[in-house]
Order: sequence, then structure tokens, then C-alpha cells
Amino acid sequence: MTPEAIKVQLNNMREFWNRSTRPLEEKHSNFAAQEGLFTVAGHFAHTAQTIEWFFDGAFASEWNMDFEGMDKKVRMVTSLTEARSWFERSINRAMEVADAHTAAEWESPFPPNPIMGEVPRDAIVSGVLDHTAHHRGALTVYQRLLGLTPPMPYMDVPD
Repeated sequence: MTPEAIKVQLNNMREFWNRSTRPLEEKHSNFAAQEGLFTVAGHFAHTAQTIEWFFDGAFASEWNMDFEGMDKKVRMVTSLTEARSWFERSINRAMEVADAHTAAEWESPFPPNPIMGEVPRDAIVSGVLDHTAHHRGALTVYQRLLGLTPPMPYMDVPD
């Protein structure tokens, strides 16, 4: 996959995410469907962190396996505004990583590892897309629980 193709995927993902989460406001930051689950801000922060985790891991010597530490960092985020900013920064950073490597580097296999196996490095893109879609769906449920109507993620529909 070329850096340009990766960036197209990331831009589409950002558009789908932003469109489908548009009704969420700062006042919803700390809403969670039940005790112990991610809050609205937590979903954004976790998704942003995971984008960084995948793109950092794509060319690192090993994957960051400190899941407990990463979870603590996410759960400290209590502002949706802060979490939205982190999400945007994570995509911008991913695009920089995409540009920093050639298509041949993206198509080269990972060395043996416990996360992705020995697949081409560009396989992280589908992992990021799937993970982000999963949390986008959870936030759709949260919006329904808040009495909001989540927009269609793939197109703007007139009200």
C-alpha cells in the first residue's frame, strides 16, 4: 500500500468518525453506559491512543505491551474537547508516519511478533479502521442512550 493510499484511508476514517460523533458535546464527556466502561471522552482517547499505538508499532523494534499503563492514561481524560484534539493529533501523526516510509517498506513483513504476526506492515491500516469503527459504533449507542440521534457516518443527510 502506498503512503497516499494509507492517507486516503485515514482521511475517510476521520470523516466517518467526526460525522457520526458530531452530536456529542463537552457536557457528554463523562457519560458512560455503565460503571467501569469508557466514558465518551474515554472512547475518543482510547481510539486516538490505539491509532498511535499501531503506527508507532509499525516500524518499532517491538510493540508497546504496557496495556495497563495505556489504559490509565486514557481514563485520565475527562474532557471531550481534549479527547477530540488527541484524536486529530493521532491521525495527523499517522499520516506523517505514512509519508515517512515507502510503499515497499509498508509492504515488507513484520518480524515475528505477538500482535500482527509476519504480515505486511500495511496490515495495521485495516486494524486501525476496524478498531475505530468498533468505537464509533459504541459511541452511536451512547448517543442513543443520551437521547441523541447519531448521523449516518458515510454521508451527510439533510435534517
